Amino acid sequence: MSITLLTADLTRLGVDAIVNAANRQLLGGGGVDGAIHRAAGPRLLEACRALPPTPDGVRCPTGEARITPGFDLPATCVIHTVGPVWRGGAHGEAELLAACYRNALQLAHEHGLRSIAFPAISCGAYGYPPELAAEVARASLRQVLARAPAPMNVRLCFLNEAMTQLWQRVFNAA
Repeated sequence: MSITLLTADLTRLGVDAIVNAANRQLLGGGGVDGAIHRAAGPRLLEACRALPPTPDGVRCPTGEARITPGFDLPATCVIHTVGPVWRGGAHGEAELLAACYRNALQLAHEHGLRSIAFPAISCGAYGYPPELAAEVARASLRQVLARAPAPMNVRLCFLNEAMTQLWQRVFNAA
């Protein structure tokens, strides 16, 4: 088990899977989601549209994860997960965010993947405070990886050095 924090463009990493901080419809959007869709090409949107939605159009409920090929990305697969919108912390946000990490790792293991890269799920437009998100990610990742059936190389990837350093402080504190 290894967890590495780095400042890099998630869409350029040569890992088995990158994690998309997606919306519930899985039809692209802004931030990480938009960048992944642009880099993967139009077949990613087609693959997402092929995933069965619920009657209200949800392809991936908050906290769950879905997998598609990576298409034009260096990564083999994209694991889409929907993080919670921050509403003050008393609405199950931490549990839902932890579920994002757990379910993404579970899918990776089910598909025999050995390396995965995560963005800071929910820390952009969904407003999750980065330090609190880092604490949830640290606890969830360490718990899942400690009992994983096979070793997994995990990267946490951030677009700017300030976010990388903030998460590094949280990961080093425990």
